[in-house]
Amino acid sequence: MSSNKQAQEHIVFDDNKLASILYGEQNTHLTRIEKALNVSIANRGNEVTIHGQQQNIKQARQILDALWDKLLKGEDVEPETVDSALRFLLNNEPKGKSNDKKMHNSDQFSEFQSDKTRITTKKRSVQARSPQQGKYIEAMYNNDLVFGIGPAGTGKTYLAVAMAVSMFESGKVERIILSRPAVEAGEHLGFLPGEMKEKMDPYMRPLYDALHDTMDSDKLKKLIATEEIEIAPLAYMRGRSLNNAFVILDEAQNATDMQLLMFLTRAGQNSRMIITGDPAQTDLPKGAKSGLKEAQYVLEGVDSINFTQFSTKDIVRSALVTKILEAYDKKRPLS
Repeated sequence: MSSNKQAQEHIVFDDNKLASILYGEQNTHLTRIEKALNVSIANRGNEVTIHGQQQNIKQARQILDALWDKLLKGEDVEPETVDSALRFLLNNEPKGKSNDKKMHNSDQFSEFQSDKTRITTKKRSVQARSPQQGKYIEAMYNNDLVFGIGPAGTGKTYLAVAMAVSMFESGKVERIILSRPAVEAGEHLGFLPGEMKEKMDPYMRPLYDALHDTMDSDKLKKLIATEEIEIAPLAYMRGRSLNNAFVILDEAQNATDMQLLMFLTRAGQNSRMIITGDPAQTDLPKGAKSGLKEAQYVLEGVDSINFTQFSTKDIVRSALVTKILEAYDKKRPLS
């Protein structure tokens, strides 16, 4: 019964201007926290009072303190930042004793602002926006081959590109190679007009978008022209040995088992490979075997290889995307 007792906590921030940023335009940040944690937050000037159950108040205080620390460091606090903090606090809670849960949440929330879950390029700094994104970033730092597997909107491709740019700019690799199965895994690019880059551009757009977001546009154009950043369809990887390179294979669910094995054996000296895909969205012909599923079965547990599995609760693109995918997951077994 005592756990349901209502309480309140008063907080005073020492900078009125930063406090208004913390609250968000028309208190939108506070509203997000209220809805997620079932608390009521009243604010006046640089003062905040939180009403609710004691544990919920404690969590709201954790969120506000973490966001305040970001502001003091000169970092932006936007609605997406608030959502990220809430994901770290609330997602992936283990089943078990409450003391274990509290310890887990405390450890997990500390990763919200950890350098271990941050990717830095010359243009911007990218912080993990969910616990699973944090694990993915750490895996890319520590493993030669990483698989990012899960639904659209979880950031698996964007973070892979950001890591590639970061390692290229720091001199850890000499080039970036981006690859993707094209035209429903058939790769009939010869029928399309233009040079190879022009043929591939429509299929590589998500990778280009991530590159433009993490690298200066003029610099990017020069690196593509000198082939230090290379765009290559999966079929054109055969016979190559990729040394000193950060190699990304996107949409790997559309690669057959033989195609993916071919790609995996391109790894050379000082190479780093990231493979992303969503097994639920394969375009392979009926009866064709997905190389992504096969690789996960064969390579699970092999040293220096990591599999990071995302789910709908890791979607950071939009709350609507989460709702759409969850609805489809519920209906699929009936079809």
